[in-house]
Amino acid sequence: MLLKIYPENPNPKTVQRVVECLQDGGIVIYPTDTIYGIGCDIFKPKSVERITQILGDTKKKSAMTFICHDLSNLSDYTKPISNNVFKAMKKALPGPFTFILEANNNVPKLLQSNKKTVGIRVPDNNIVREIVAQLGHPILSTSVKDDDEVIEYTTDPELIYERYGDLVDIVIDGGYGDNVPSTVVNCVDGDIEVVREGKGDVDLLY
Repeated sequence: MLLKIYPENPNPKTVQRVVECLQDGGIVIYPTDTIYGIGCDIFKPKSVERITQILGDTKKKSAMTFICHDLSNLSDYTKPISNNVFKAMKKALPGPFTFILEANNNVPKLLQSNKKTVGIRVPDNNIVREIVAQLGHPILSTSVKDDDEVIEYTTDPELIYERYGDLVDIVIDGGYGDNVPSTVVNCVDGDIEVVREGKGDVDLLY
């Protein structure tokens, strides 16, 4: 299903349809403040497996991040973080950054892996943040890539639907996406280290 949601003012009833789909173990493709993501409820291990099969890459599990509504439930999934990291996150989020933090014991159970780290995203996009807020906990996310060797990411939701419509339950049309991924920041040792510069002003981190 291709579902139109307007980012300026997401319709709560339409958002609720997406939330119910996630609660039922569905896979959803949705816009962020960077590229389109593919995700599921973090508490649905079978859905996580479905995503790795859809993308044909078992390594994808390690590249998945948690999309959160804000930073209020950070301690549910991460070990305590240093003051300078928390300040950087508060300054940079919501925004196009992925923060790699030390995962606590809840995360390996959720992912059925030996994962010691977790990526945290709070995108500056009303649609996905509203979905997460209504769901009540994060969704697991990874990027939707394109098979084209030149274009790494597809920006047109209708083209994404053509490609993935039969494989996922809902593709949200929230307008054109970006083709620049988020800036990835490793904070595992309490320091701030940019490991991939993408969209996002790194000066905000310091």
